[in-house]
Amino acid sequence: MRITRSKLEGPAIIQLEPKEDHRGFFMRVYDDQILSGFGLHRKWVQENHSLSRVEGTVRGFHFQFPPHAETKLVRVVSGEVFDVFLDLRKGSPTFGQWDHTILSAENKRMLYIPRGFAHGMCTLTRDTTMLYKVDNYYAPDHESAIRWDDPDLAVPWPRKEKYTLSDKDAKAGSFKEFLAKVGALEI
Repeated sequence: MRITRSKLEGPAIIQLEPKEDHRGFFMRVYDDQILSGFGLHRKWVQENHSLSRVEGTVRGFHFQFPPHAETKLVRVVSGEVFDVFLDLRKGSPTFGQWDHTILSAENKRMLYIPRGFAHGMCTLTRDTTMLYKVDNYYAPDHESAIRWDDPDLAVPWPRKEKYTLSDKDAKAGSFKEFLAKVGALEI
């Protein structure tokens, strides 16, 4: 595993390194010793699996309020996504900033997103499957979202003929509304 930091404080991109031969490949996708050496080890309590059948499916920007905030370890096992993470942490030098990466089955990258970040993604292929570990339990009464295409955030989402969203994501509030109601997440 090779670990590089995002331009934002906290998130990390983990490049998996498969060992290949004539049969296929084998790769380690989690090693708490390696991740602990980078300060990335968490006690994972849940693993989620999502399938997005349609190219241009958007999920996010999702987050949970403390004390139910989540760290996520995200990986794509089939297909490809444009993955974005937005810093909502009070007092963070990168508050309100975002970064992104491409995660795909082919590039074998994982993304570590600490508590206090909102997470969003757009599928670049059909039948995209994601797995992600979380270090806190899902708490529906503490979940929220920020509008994925908020012009104030100016995320350069991939241009698609059509985007597919859940009703909840389509109705998400803007970043300005988040600032007015919440201000920031105290992590």
